[in-house]
Amino acid sequence: MSIQAYILIQTEVGKASSVANAIKLIPGVSLAEGVTGPYDVIMRAESPSMEDFGRAILSKVQAVPGITRTLTCPVTN
Repeated sequence: MSIQAYILIQTEVGKASSVANAIKLIPGVSLAEGVTGPYDVIMRAESPSMEDFGRAILSKVQAVPGITRTLTCPVTN
């Protein structure tokens, strides 16, 4: 069973578009869009395991310039 999660991202002012575009290029990411509200970008990603999710996706997301905070919400179904 694979791991799927939404990640809510806060960015520096004016960086939402560049952050979303950079995140779209990360393997395993199926969605990355700018949104309004308390978060600036929402993304969805999938990986074979939680270990792979952290190593292959989260570490790359956190390295994207302009991100100030993330919240990972695993899908439970």
